[in-house]
Amino acid sequence: AFKARRDATAAALNKAPGLDCRTPEGAFYLYPSCAGALGKTSPGGTKIETDLDFCGALLEEALVAAVAGTAFGLAPFFRVSYATSDEALAEAGRRIIEFCEGLR
Repeated sequence: AFKARRDATAAALNKAPGLDCRTPEGAFYLYPSCAGALGKTSPGGTKIETDLDFCGALLEEALVAAVAGTAFGLAPFFRVSYATSDEALAEAGRRIIEFCEGLR
């Protein structure tokens, strides 16, 4: 079940403009790069200069919690857990894609 969730979540994140998510071999976290979102402005008007900015705007504007990679020495990546229901992951993926499509 985790492998299917991992693969589906990574596929959804790779559909979001500006994100690049590789599929890990284990664990239950994904670390997508948000490098393609840096230098842009969120739909709510936040200037995205760092992974911290990206995660803050994602939480405030799309109601999706993620942890900035800076906390792990992994900027400009962010951490997403796929240890939840398929429904929650699908909804989070939809919100992340919509958020990224609104970056300008």
